[in-house]
Amino acid sequence: MMKSFEEFQSFGKDGFEAYVASSKAMTSGFQAIAQEAAEYSRKSFEKGTAAFEKLSASKSLDKALEAQQTFAKESYESMVAQMTKMNELYIAAAKDAFKPFEASLAAFGVKAPK
Repeated sequence: MMKSFEEFQSFGKDGFEAYVASSKAMTSGFQAIAQEAAEYSRKSFEKGTAAFEKLSASKSLDKALEAQQTFAKESYESMVAQMTKMNELYIAAAKDAFKPFEASLAAFGVKAPK
């Protein structure tokens, strides 16, 4: 009986330590995501301001349309790239948060996500 209690106590301690490590990993991941989002917003604002200045300095309608189309294309490509990057950051954060639980869950036959 004593061995069972010690195992149960060890399992609880290991679970708590895994929870703390997982929380730290998730916090770090969310900080990276927030930092990336802020940086993308700053860059987008700067690009939008530059595009507006270029658009307002255009001498003809053709040049204005060309500037607007270039800005729209670059904005779309930037947004798609940013969405991909943010997705990768979320996946990395989730994997890092799951790592502390891998060993104890493996004992129950649960495998880590790829």
